[in-house]
Amino acid sequence: MERTLILIKPDGVSRKLVGNVISRFENKGLKLIAMKLMKVSREKAELHYSVHSLKPFFSGLVSYLISGPIVAMIWEGDNAIISCRNICGSTDGSQASPGSIRGDFSLNIEENIVHASDSQESYIHEYPIFFNNNEIME
Repeated sequence: MERTLILIKPDGVSRKLVGNVISRFENKGLKLIAMKLMKVSREKAELHYSVHSLKPFFSGLVSYLISGPIVAMIWEGDNAIISCRNICGSTDGSQASPGSIRGDFSLNIEENIVHASDSQESYIHEYPIFFNNNEIME
């Protein structure tokens, strides 16, 4: 079983898309093993996006993630990472396929509703930023 981190970003929460987003992963057959509504600190946001720290858009990513509440989740299932990435769609909502979360709800790359771990290595880096091991249901 593979695990992945999914974040419903501030635009997804403020637009009341949380239930819709969750249902897409449930309908795929993935198992929700951790979830919380939270406000992300600047330090956590910087750690989460540290791979982009030298890129010009880093501060914008951080500012956006801390701009409002998010829903952090861990999903588990066969091929969870690629399955969730496909459900989310291309990072740029204007180019994402219809039927994907971003294709249906996002018009651009800045406010693109969700974050999904892109690899096992990313998941291992990301999940402890948002969850303690005792918050994950085994």
